[in-house]
Amino acid sequence: MPTESGSCSAARQAKQKRKSHSLSIRRTNSSEQERTGLPRDMLEGQDSKLPSSVRSTLLELFGQIEREFENLYIENLELRREVETLNERLAAEGQAIDGAELSKGQLKTKASHSTSQLSQKLKTTYKASTSKIVSSFKTTTSRAVCQLVKEYIGHRDGIWDVSVARTQPVVLGTASADHTALLWSIETGRSLAKYTGHVGSVNSIKFHPSEQLALTASGDQTAHVWRYAVQLPAPQPAADSSQLCGEDEVECSDKDEPDADADASSDCPTIRAPLTSLKSHQGVVIAADWLVGGKQAVTASWDRTANLYDVETSELVHSLTGHDQELTHCCTHPTQRLVVTSSRDTTFRLWDFRDPSIHSVNVFQGHTDTVTSAVFTVGDNVVSGSDDRTVKVWDLKNMRSPIATIRTDSAINRINVCVGQKIIALPHDNRQVRLFDMSGVRLARLPRSSRQGHRRMVCGSAWSEDHPVCNLFTCGFDRQAIGWNINIPALLQEK
Repeated sequence: MPTESGSCSAARQAKQKRKSHSLSIRRTNSSEQERTGLPRDMLEGQDSKLPSSVRSTLLELFGQIEREFENLYIENLELRREVETLNERLAAEGQAIDGAELSKGQLKTKASHSTSQLSQKLKTTYKASTSKIVSSFKTTTSRAVCQLVKEYIGHRDGIWDVSVARTQPVVLGTASADHTALLWSIETGRSLAKYTGHVGSVNSIKFHPSEQLALTASGDQTAHVWRYAVQLPAPQPAADSSQLCGEDEVECSDKDEPDADADASSDCPTIRAPLTSLKSHQGVVIAADWLVGGKQAVTASWDRTANLYDVETSELVHSLTGHDQELTHCCTHPTQRLVVTSSRDTTFRLWDFRDPSIHSVNVFQGHTDTVTSAVFTVGDNVVSGSDDRTVKVWDLKNMRSPIATIRTDSAINRINVCVGQKIIALPHDNRQVRLFDMSGVRLARLPRSSRQGHRRMVCGSAWSEDHPVCNLFTCGFDRQAIGWNINIPALLQEK
C-alpha cells in the first residue's frame, strides 16, 4: 500500500473479479431455483467456491429478504381487498346521497385516490421492512455543523497518517509517502519542522505521551524515535468557511489537487537523524505506537509480526507472531499494557502485557476481508474497521460477537475514536469521512465539494478533544491534511 502504486490497481481488479463472481453465483442460484423449484436445503448442498461461512450468511440474508417480501405480498393482497370493499361502499354511499349512480368518472377518481394511498402505504411498509436489513445505510435527518478550519499543504506525495501531540505545544504531525514527516501549527497551518531520517515511505506517526518525541514507522523496515523542539507562531484569524454537513454536496474531480510546487515545508527546520532506530523487521513497518508510560513501543510489519521494543536501549523485548498475513495497523491502550494488531488475514489480535509472566493473546474473527485498523476506546471496547465495508464495536469481556456493526458503502481506512464523546471517525476509500456513535448511529458526513474536502482517498484521522479550534484532523492521498471544527455537543443533542 504505501510503497507500490501498482498494488492498488491489482487490488481493485481482484475486488472486481470477486464481485463479478459473486453476482454470477447469485444469478445462477436464483434462476436455478425458479426453473426447478428446488428447496433451499438442496440449494445449500450444491457446490460453491464460496467459504461455507460466507455462503451460509448469504443464504440467511436471502431468507430474511424472502420473508420480508412474502409479508409484503400478503399485506398487498389484504390491502387490495380493502380497496375493493372501500370502492363498493363509496358506490353505495353515492347512490344513497345523490339518489343516482355515481358516474364512471367519479368512481375512477375515487379508485385512483385509493390506489394512490395503497401505493404510498406499500412504499412506506417496504422502507420500514428493508431498513431492518440495511439500517446502516440510512441517512441522518439532522444536519450537524461541520466546519472546515484549516488545510495543511506541503507534502509532495500522499499522506498516510495524522496525529496530534499530547503535550504542550500542541502540534499536528503528518506521515507521508514522500519519505518525510511534518509538524504543523494547528492555528496557522504553517509547517514547523520536517523529519527526513527515513529512506522509505513514512507510514505512521505517533507522539510521546509526556515528552517532545515522535515515533514514525517506515517502508525502510525501521521505526524511528526523534526529538523535536518547535515554537508556535502567533495565531491568525480563521476565515469563516462554515458549511452545513449535508448529503447533497457537489462532487469534484481528482484534478483539483493541491499544487505540488507549493512546498510550504521548504523553509522550516529539518531534523535529519533519529535518537533511536528500531530495527528487527524483515519487511515494511506499517505502523507503530507508544505503550502507556512511553518507555516501550510496538511496531507492526508486513513480515507478519509485531515487535515490542525498549525505546531507551533499542532492544527487542518480544516478537508477537501468529498472524497469517501482513499486518496493517497496531494500537495501544491509553492506560493499560494492552496492544491490538490488525492484519490482512481478516483478524485482529489482542496482546496482554499486564502480567510480566504471562503474555496472552486473543483472536477476533469478525470480518471477511482485510482488517485495516483496530483501536481502543474508553473502558473495555475495541473498534475495528475493514475492507469488507464494515466497522464493528467489540466488548473485550465477550469477544464472540460484536455489540454493534456499522455497514458502509466503501472500504474503511484508519479509524479514530473521540474518547470523551464516544464518536468514531471513518475515513473511506471513496473520499468520504463519516461520523458514527458507539451504537452504530450515523451522526454526520464531513462536507466534500469543489471548494473543500478531500479529493482522493482519505487515509487516516485523529481527534483533538480539548483543542479550542479544531476537533478532528483527516489526511488523504491528495497530499493534504484538513482540520475540522465538529460541533460535538450539537451532534449528541440531535441524536
